[in-house]
Amino acid sequence: MRVVTSQNLSLLARRLGYEFRDKSLLEQAITHRSAAAVNNERLEFLGDGALNFVIASELFHLKSSFNEGELTRMRATLVRKETLAEIATELELGAQLNLGSGELKSGGYERDSILGDTVEAILGAVYLGGGFKNCKKLVQRLYARRLSNLPDVNLLKDPKTRLQEYLQGRQFELPEYSVVEKSGKAHEQQFLVQCVVSELNISLCAKAPGRRRAEQAVAQMMLEQLGVV
Repeated sequence: MRVVTSQNLSLLARRLGYEFRDKSLLEQAITHRSAAAVNNERLEFLGDGALNFVIASELFHLKSSFNEGELTRMRATLVRKETLAEIATELELGAQLNLGSGELKSGGYERDSILGDTVEAILGAVYLGGGFKNCKKLVQRLYARRLSNLPDVNLLKDPKTRLQEYLQGRQFELPEYSVVEKSGKAHEQQFLVQCVVSELNISLCAKAPGRRRAEQAVAQMMLEQLGVV
């Protein structure tokens, strides 16, 4: 198990730009369940709620022309684990995590899910220790660059939706998806899914864990085949 020192906590606090009155909250926020019974899972739950609200509020005021669906897609992109893991990397958070020996050996300090959960837990700790105002300020600080350079909302649509809209816009029939093959144990099945666009005489297949993921993967392949960026 990695030992959390006061030096580690002070360094992380400086990177966050927030000074914890109760440093035990920050220590708990960076402690994974593999390391101790008192860990960051409950703080993660709290931080997740605060993060979603603050990002929703920021987008609501930044993008007055967006409808509900567009706001939802944009928020989902900003609060997903991959984005949170990027923020954790910018904070060099992996080196500060308190992990059990098993997670340390398996590289848990680099895993997106653990890094993302820890960022949420830190937000929860700031909320508990300093209130919503300080939590909001931290979210705004961590997301400043991303909020000022938001991606094209149309590119945030999932591949199946984009493919459907592309074909409908050209008055083609909708693509047909079918499961060609299932393999693996019940709890970890792999699905081979075929996507057919009959009017263009194109048929492609993709394999992924879960039918939905396989359908999205083959839809993305179809978009690339059609030259849709």
